[in-house]
Amino acid sequence: MSTSRQHILGALRRSLQRDQPSAEERKQLEARLADPQAGLVPARGQRPHAEQLDLMEEMLRELAATVVRLDDADQVPQAVADYLKGENLPPQVRLAPRGDLRALPWSDQPLLEVTEGPAREPDTTAVTGAFAGIAETGTLMMASGPEAPITLNFLPENHIVVLRGSQVVGAYEEAWAELRQRFGQGAMPRAVNMITGPSRTGDIEQTIQLGAHGPRRLHVLLIDDAQSSGASPNSVNGGGVNGDGSDGPQA
Repeated sequence: MSTSRQHILGALRRSLQRDQPSAEERKQLEARLADPQAGLVPARGQRPHAEQLDLMEEMLRELAATVVRLDDADQVPQAVADYLKGENLPPQVRLAPRGDLRALPWSDQPLLEVTEGPAREPDTTAVTGAFAGIAETGTLMMASGPEAPITLNFLPENHIVVLRGSQVVGAYEEAWAELRQRFGQGAMPRAVNMITGPSRTGDIEQTIQLGAHGPRRLHVLLIDDAQSSGASPNSVNGGGVNGDGSDGPQA
């Protein structure tokens, strides 16, 4: 343990008037961490998977996001171009540098300028994947890594997320279980972001403003892939945040 971390934890223990945990307490804590138990799971997300996809779409729309359902991932470039045109946005996107997104037929859209990598100040629209979609609240779970720079989630004003139906689960507990299974102890992503609709805040009069701390628009391309009936987020293209199954802590 680093010296700075020891100082911080020591200060917290002193403020809480707590001593170092005993060997027995440490053993109990390690056992709980090794076998986490789910709490009470709301019934709203516990339904057949096809209905979970409908709920995911419904909740996203309630949150001021927009959704387009697609039959195949190859339809993504056309759907991106259509969205930019419909919103009168520049035909330029910053793509998450991951294999499955890169392999899509972007060349079919010659007027669309596609670059990839972490977001930069001039970027107006990001296109990313997601680790999971949580139907009960319409939330997107984003796990950081070399192919999922978190700047793409927050810097551009417009965020387009490619979400496969097989990545949609009913409840938060299921998404966290998938994350633990995918990465494992000691290999968790450096950051996990929960995105529930476009960025918003309320002023002193509770007037809602969109885009105050992140994207002003959130657009989800929900792919009804062949494995969407009951599949887990890890079952498509290697699963998880990256299409080739690779991920790791973000530098």
